[in-house]
Amino acid sequence: MIIITGGAGFIGSAMLWELNRKGCRDIIVVDALGSTATGKWKNLSGLRFADFTPREQFLQLLEKGSFGKVSAIIHMGAISATTETDADLLIERNFSFSKSVASYCMATDTRLIYASSAATYGDGNAGYEDDETGLFSLRPLNMYGYSKQLFDLWALRNGVLGKAAGLKFFNVYGPNEYHKGAMSSVVYKAFNQIRETGTASLFRSYRPEYRDGEQMRDFVSIRDCTSIIAWLLEHPEVSGLFNAGSGKARSFNDLVTATFRALGLEPAITYVPMPEALQGRYQYHTCAAMRKLVQAGYSASMTPLEEGVTDYVRNYLDTPSPYFDMHSRQ
Repeated sequence: MIIITGGAGFIGSAMLWELNRKGCRDIIVVDALGSTATGKWKNLSGLRFADFTPREQFLQLLEKGSFGKVSAIIHMGAISATTETDADLLIERNFSFSKSVASYCMATDTRLIYASSAATYGDGNAGYEDDETGLFSLRPLNMYGYSKQLFDLWALRNGVLGKAAGLKFFNVYGPNEYHKGAMSSVVYKAFNQIRETGTASLFRSYRPEYRDGEQMRDFVSIRDCTSIIAWLLEHPEVSGLFNAGSGKARSFNDLVTATFRALGLEPAITYVPMPEALQGRYQYHTCAAMRKLVQAGYSASMTPLEEGVTDYVRNYLDTPSPYFDMHSRQ
């Protein structure tokens, strides 16, 4: 039995698909689906799992042993909005909830793989090395990143990182992100803008060393993320914090150009002012150091940006059925 918290969310439902295509269906999905208007439930409709448990009931049922023998918990459930301003809610969902899940896993010798975030790196001045010894020097730019860092620090102090694996996800794109609204990837936003107006918009740069649209991110395909999680499930001896990125920084111009090309169109990009609230806490360059994961034994190659965007646009966004399901392309 494998439990996926946040199993109806972006990475969680993609991981459910990954497990399904490997023949695994003995899975419990834990989540809060919210309003039907978000369409989050659609992430599950083409996939297979044994049961669904509402988030509010999960910890009580877990501590009572209601799920029987659990081989692994893939803990992806969290508030993932970098713009969330309710600090107490972020502490409750991203820190306290995670501590309860981790404590159960440590007490029962259950494999734990959990989602941290590249947002813990802040403005990047401390680098993007996933070395636990550098955790205390990181200064996240928003409360979301801080809530993730708090758990990483707690996990380090309490020996969790000696048994569990945490993943610092960078800028993930791919199917099943459609419920995320403002937090969805630039590929998804650009695709919709292109379909509606024929153009795509990006933020202007407010630093002279970066031209408009040349702000850089480590964009990583959701398929690569689920591949990493699947590998960690197969290698329970591997523990610690690991980056989950492509290992390459590419510009937003590159990303949007790839989206236009996937649609067979010439790029038409406009640059718009960045909201003032973002200007002081905006990352201009991120790039995951992937050496640690490779040294641990992970050998799969990461999907090149143009290939990943083309697959996402042509095989999902530009089709009648944009979700992962049992018939999704391998």
